[in-house]
Amino acid sequence: MRKLLVANRGEIAVRVIRACRELGIATVAVYSDCDRAALHVRLADEAWPLDGNAALDTYLRIDKLLDVVRSSGADAVHPGYGFLAEHAGFAVACRDAGAIYVGPSPRAIEVMGSKTTARAAAAAAGVPVVPGSVGAIPPDAPEPQVADQARGVGYPLLIKAVAGGGGKGMRMVTSAPELGGALRAARSEANSAFGDSRVYLERYVSQPRHVEVQLLGDAEGAIVPFVERDCSIQRRHQKVVEESPSPAVGATLRRELADAAVRVAKEVQYTSAGTVEFLLTPDGTFYFLEMNTRLQVEHPVTEAVTGVDLVQWQLRIADGGPLTIDPDVALTPRGHAIEVRVYAEDPDTGFLPSPGYVTHFRPPSGPGIRDDSGLLAAGDVPVHYDPLISKLVAWGADRDRAVARLARALREYEIDGVRTTLPFFRWLVEEENFVTGAVDTGWLDRVIAARNGESFASIDEDTARLAAIAVALAQHARAAAGGGSAPDGSAPELRDRWTLAARREALR
Repeated sequence: MRKLLVANRGEIAVRVIRACRELGIATVAVYSDCDRAALHVRLADEAWPLDGNAALDTYLRIDKLLDVVRSSGADAVHPGYGFLAEHAGFAVACRDAGAIYVGPSPRAIEVMGSKTTARAAAAAAGVPVVPGSVGAIPPDAPEPQVADQARGVGYPLLIKAVAGGGGKGMRMVTSAPELGGALRAARSEANSAFGDSRVYLERYVSQPRHVEVQLLGDAEGAIVPFVERDCSIQRRHQKVVEESPSPAVGATLRRELADAAVRVAKEVQYTSAGTVEFLLTPDGTFYFLEMNTRLQVEHPVTEAVTGVDLVQWQLRIADGGPLTIDPDVALTPRGHAIEVRVYAEDPDTGFLPSPGYVTHFRPPSGPGIRDDSGLLAAGDVPVHYDPLISKLVAWGADRDRAVARLARALREYEIDGVRTTLPFFRWLVEEENFVTGAVDTGWLDRVIAARNGESFASIDEDTARLAAIAVALAQHARAAAGGGSAPDGSAPELRDRWTLAARREALR
């Protein structure tokens, strides 16, 4: 592998380019019109335009990407995540063009890309799946026929899109009278999001955790699973916070989850990086949920607790290299890591996208802090794509210290010009259930609903104001004691002791 085309944009393109640079692999970036000055374009060894802005005209155009492969002389392609990362046809097209595809085989992508065939593969591997309908329900299946299947599955149940993810095409149904309307809505949303209106039924599991196992596989059939990640803090079925290891998983369960993930991967002869996702019930029972045949957004938390560079291993495996990672080391967490996704979204308007120009960008730093971003000091968050700005990761020797570092880093984070999810996260890290790790996949939606529209931004402003008051009080106390004020005017030891509840109480 000499030169690699990064068929993506934003922070994941930056991440791949940096991994290539450390391995001495030349990189080729592609960019839409609005990404002309983006960080991934500046960092790559060369960059080629895709002409246009909409994803359908640029990053999803296989023909344009293959033109760049041929014109640039790239001999490999990394799809990142999103866009074409789980498109079996793109993997085939790259290989037909003579380029190494950094990812699994087209067959593995195809089998695991459909939730129904993925469930069948897991069942064939002896891994438990959530009880549900067998196979996909055709778009033209009449509602009475679906109702018969629903009675067999039992209520409450979930209607889920066969394709895609992110909670699109999903509806919860608690009783038979709700089925018809929910079915029509799920089919319509799935068709709009994925061009596929097929759905299936799955029994609803009450208050589960979402736990997943990152793995790597090589061409010789070796599979190495890693310490699990917990992605239970979700808003409308979309991940908001990811951490590793899971607060709910001990050493024995960790091995059981890892073994199940390996069986699923071997069933489809998996290579490269992938993730097997499970639902974990309060009594410790787990069920296969799905498999993502790509690098996950949340891969940095696994890197933080294992010291393994997953992107570099993807590149080595694609180039024919064998896995040499000790499985016992991969399953032994070194500390604890937590990631939050910083989006250009307004949490006070239902998390609506807030694209625009970032006029000031200063991510936090310091011990145990990692910020993966596609921005420099400023830049555009275009309206045409996902509004992710960065992924903030905090590592600590244990979970308490990781939470404390995350809270500190969130207070330091500065982004101006667009509304972001930072105020929301500053609120979240003060919530008791977050601090203790006592959550499930529905916890965040319940807590947000109980707030009755209370502004996250106002809490953030209160916090800043009270921090300033704390500084003034500390300086006054030091002056009264004859010690003068701190050289930098700060009083972190006082600010850090103030819980959100105490701040609110002080404002009353």
